Amino acid sequence: MQRLLRGLELHSVCEEARCPNLARCFGRATVTFMLLGDVCTRACRFCNVRTGRPEPPDPDEPGRVAEAVAALRLAHVVLTSVNRDDLPDQGSVQFAGAVRAVRERAPQTTLEVLTPDFRGDATCIGRVADARPDVYNHNVETVPRLYRRVRPGAVFRRSVELLEVVKRRHPGMLTKSGLMLGLGEERSEVVQVLCNLRSSGVDAVTLGQYLRPTLRHVPVERYLDPEEFEDLREEAQALGFSHVASGPLVRSSFRADEALGVLRRPEGA
Repeated sequence: MQRLLRGLELHSVCEEARCPNLARCFGRATVTFMLLGDVCTRACRFCNVRTGRPEPPDPDEPGRVAEAVAALRLAHVVLTSVNRDDLPDQGSVQFAGAVRAVRERAPQTTLEVLTPDFRGDATCIGRVADARPDVYNHNVETVPRLYRRVRPGAVFRRSVELLEVVKRRHPGMLTKSGLMLGLGEERSEVVQVLCNLRSSGVDAVTLGQYLRPTLRHVPVERYLDPEEFEDLREEAQALGFSHVASGPLVRSSFRADEALGVLRRPEGA
């Protein structure tokens, strides 16, 4: 997997973010491709991706992603990216191009996009949604009170509104979001975020334990017990989410193919 990614000059968020599930996912021939390079224009204090001045978009990258998907015979692929606040289209053109390229090269593959907030630009959001991924994912990451400390440059309401825009534009498109826990949030705040997401039409949610990538990053305030993740899973299901993944090592893209299978399963099956 790593040889193929390096040979095609592609990046994976699995490696860049030091995901604890990397070996398991690579062993399943599953990967989340990170578009638009490995340098981000923002400096979120939970993320291990480098911050700086990125290179211009590579117009051939969508084709190379499609080549990798076809070579690996992936049944499901996740496309994400760094934030590209430096670009007029904020990277949305690259997302749409990659979705179309994978559709052409590997039409049997289901697609999930995990996008930045595009600063709430409805044109950028619509451009990606109109490329018709099977799942549109955007993570709110944490509760509103902690945004300034954990996710500077982002706005909670803007992230929720992005998901609302997608759902209004394509009511049948599956939408998804996720939170990291252990950053100092209160349980009542987590439940309120879940209510906000569900009232915005979000279909699936992931809840996982935040793990500090390095000593430079925001520290872990608390490690949740597995029982707490199970309680939150039950609470989220009671709110009406079609799929909930909740556990210490759950990440937004972990076993995303299984989640899509559940979301597409007819009621009662």
